[in-house]
Amino acid sequence: MLLDTASLYFRAYFGVPDSVRAPDGTPVNAVRGLLDFIDRLVKDHRPDQLVACMDADWRPHWRVELIPSYKAHRVAEETPQGPDTEEVPDTLSPQVPVIEAVLDALGIARVGVAGYEADDVIGTYTARATGPVDIVTGDRDLYQLVDDARGVRVLYPIKGVGTLALTDEAVLREKYGVDGRGYADLALLRGDPSDGLPGVAGIGEKTAAKLLAEFGDLAGIQAAVDDPGAKLTPSQRRRLTEARPYLAVAPKVVRVADDVPLPDVDTTLPGAPRDAEALDGLATRWGLGGSLQRLLATLAA
Repeated sequence: MLLDTASLYFRAYFGVPDSVRAPDGTPVNAVRGLLDFIDRLVKDHRPDQLVACMDADWRPHWRVELIPSYKAHRVAEETPQGPDTEEVPDTLSPQVPVIEAVLDALGIARVGVAGYEADDVIGTYTARATGPVDIVTGDRDLYQLVDDARGVRVLYPIKGVGTLALTDEAVLREKYGVDGRGYADLALLRGDPSDGLPGVAGIGEKTAAKLLAEFGDLAGIQAAVDDPGAKLTPSQRRRLTEARPYLAVAPKVVRVADDVPLPDVDTTLPGAPRDAEALDGLATRWGLGGSLQRLLATLAA
């Protein structure tokens, strides 16, 4: 089980009231909400291995070089020598180091790699997996990894993590008209304002799905542009021609990496805390209460 950790703690932050606070009054709603999420996921799905995948760089420079608008609207402050600072709620940022410390004390593998997003870490673990993989994320970009033959599916939270939309290839075909492999091509054609991806002007989701059904993939669509006999409307041909510079770089930006240099960590789901003393200190300092105790009981079981 691979957790898109930031996606989940953002959901926890907005889903759990900020009246959930530490003894000193500091909000810990994202911390406790994430612990509740993990508890429910482990209870319901019993993974053998669990990795909390992190954004070491939420806006990698190599993606921005290709498409400068990539996530540009989320930048709070540009940092020339490192990852840009992302615009996040004031009371969420201080909770992230607490989340990291609690995961480490629990012994839950936490992996982020410099220069890469959590999506890329997830993509690489998925590529290396020898058995089924459940990806837990509120980010549809990761639908591109869905692969029935390899047992890779996405668990998409609808309400908390008590209600998850299990996404396999049948769901993707019904909703988008593509399989996992085709989802990245669909996404880059239609664009995604939330990620600053412009897409191809005039090509929405339905048109993109029709083009992919007709021509197979992005390469097939681009070949059709040069084929006078291909079934493209004049406006589609013109717009795809005009978008060629974008289409030349978009695949590298949109497709998750599968060759991230992952650290050598033990991804086995822990049955007991790695550092019980540190965990006790964190529980007291931050008032983690029942959320932590429930997760500890679930891991022990």
